[in-house]
Parts: sequence; structure tokens; C-alpha cells
Amino acid sequence: MMRKSISAFSSRLLPAIRVHSNEFRSGFPDLVGNTPLIKLKAISEATGCTVLGKAEWMNPGGSVKDRAALSLVSAAERRGDLRPGGTVVEGTAGNTGIGLAHICNAKGYRLIIYMPDTQSREKMDLLRMLGAELRPVPAVPITDPAHYTFQARDAAASIPGAVWTNQFDNRDNFLAHYEGTGPEIWTQTGGKLDAFVCATGTGGTLGGTGTFLKEASGGRVKVYLADPPGSVLHSWVQTGKLERSGSSITEGIGQGRVTDNLKGTPLDGSVLIEDSRTVEAVYTLLKKEGLFLGASSALNCVAAADVAKLEGPGKTIVTVICDGASRYQTRLFSKSWLESKGLFSAVPSDCRHLVSLP
Repeated sequence: MMRKSISAFSSRLLPAIRVHSNEFRSGFPDLVGNTPLIKLKAISEATGCTVLGKAEWMNPGGSVKDRAALSLVSAAERRGDLRPGGTVVEGTAGNTGIGLAHICNAKGYRLIIYMPDTQSREKMDLLRMLGAELRPVPAVPITDPAHYTFQARDAAASIPGAVWTNQFDNRDNFLAHYEGTGPEIWTQTGGKLDAFVCATGTGGTLGGTGTFLKEASGGRVKVYLADPPGSVLHSWVQTGKLERSGSSITEGIGQGRVTDNLKGTPLDGSVLIEDSRTVEAVYTLLKKEGLFLGASSALNCVAAADVAKLEGPGKTIVTVICDGASRYQTRLFSKSWLESKGLFSAVPSDCRHLVSLP
């Protein structure tokens, strides 16, 4: 009797199953990219626009930086700079390093990562688990020779067969998005978008994606930079001056200079997003959209809402959902940490039950 029931149940399921031959990926690198666009319903309804997020946390390494990592390593291989058994060295706030760790494991390279010691414990632990040689260093301004990017550069120069991937000023980062993220968004929207906005650290995502969309649309699509406090880029877009004020809890975004990946990007404007709005969005996106997102992703969603209001109802706005919140949960979901930053009050009252750590 049981056998007959199972058989009948299986026969009802079988017509819905589609298994196609020769549909498999060749490994981790082949999984990077082609992420979906998702509609952010609450923001869309509030603004009267269609607000879409590029779901970059769905890359196999969990963030948009998988694209840059793959492009940087592949380009070094094509040039002959990186050979079998070689070493990759990079300075990163975390996600590029995580992407590089996956890529280097898949391709058989040693990886050394220099990272500011202010970054989240989750990212540091993950890098070690993935096999990277992690070298945390004090966080200092880019003007200091001890900056983590310069330490990475100098280490690579001292190791035979090593390559410094130089994510901030290596245009192979830009090309990952000019040739990948931008064309994907254009195809997914059928070219029917009005604006693109995202924050930037290296400049690769905003520079490459924004430049492609501007060119593909004949200049019609507007490109906006989103910036946290403590970065000079909002000031640079608005006044042409590299001036900063305040600081931010966000990791991996904001800058003290204009990187080579950002130079020449056809920007139409910028929006400054305060940390309180970012934290509020972390929780409201989880409660209203079911999306467990990191601070930079939440900032981008707030920026998309601001751009939607600037552009007016009926427009289509696209942003980037960089990564999830699991790499920051001991901060973003800790009451004591939020209180230490003066940000617990930014958590909406109906979301405070989601603050799960002391």
C-alpha cells in the first residue's frame, strides 16, 4: 500500500522535473556572474518607481567581489604574470580576499591577504578557513606607507612568482563589470532602466557598470555614486574637492581618493547616506523583504530610494546588493555594538526583536 502511494506521488512529480543533458558548470570560476535582478517591493511602492537590486550575494563566494577576483586572476594568467604554483597577494577589507581565496583554491595558487585589523571577525575567520594567509595590520590613511595596500604591494615584490592584484587601480577590476555586470543589467531590463546607483570602494563596480550602461543607452541612463560619511567621494562629485567629514560603520566602501577604476566614470550626481539610515534599512529589508543584507547592501538600497525620488515616479532604478549580513552579524545584530556607535535607536521599534546578540 505504501509502495503504491509513493509510486503514485512520484508519477505526479515527474512531469514537472526538467533535467537537461550537458548542463553543468566546470568549477567555481564558471559560477561567477549572471546573478538575478530582484524587485525591492517596499522601496518600489514607497517611491512609485521600479527599484531593482542585482543579487550579488548569489555569486558562489557570496559577494560582488567574486567578479573582480576572477577577472584579476584570469588577466594575470593571460599576461603570463601568474603561473602554476604562483602566489597572489592583495590588500582588502574582506570580500575581494574571500573571492580570491575561492579562485586561488580552484586554480592552485597560494594567497596572502593584508587586511585592516578593524574589519569584522567573521570575514577574518572565513579567510583563514578558506586557506588564505591572513596578515591583519593597523588601519591607517592611504597617505601612510604602512597602509594595507602598500604592504601587499611590497610583499608581492619580495616573493618570487608572486602577483599583487592591486584591486583599487587595476583596470581588470573595472572590466569585470564593464564586460559582465553592466551587460547583464542591460539585458535583464531590456535596456529599460533610467538610473544606476551604488557605493564604491575600489571603483570597479560603479565605474565598469556605470560606464557600460551610459554607453549602451546613448547617455540616457543616469549614473549616481552613493557614499557613506567619512569618504571624500560625495564631496568630490558635488564640489570637485576631496573633503571628508565624520566616519562610518560600513566596511569596504567609501574612499580617501579617486582610484584608477573610478576615474572617467560618467557620473550624474551622488547621494550621501548616513549610518542611521543604513542600519534602519538593514532591519527593514529583513523584516519587509526577507533579505538578510550587509551594511553596504543596505546603504545601496537607501541610495536607490533617494535616486528614485530625485528621478520621479515611474522610473526604473537599479542598484547592487553586494553581500549578505552573515559576515557582519556580530556587529549589526549586537545591541551593545550598536549602542557603542550610537545607532541602536536607528533600529525600528518593530524590528528590535531581531537584535539577537547582546
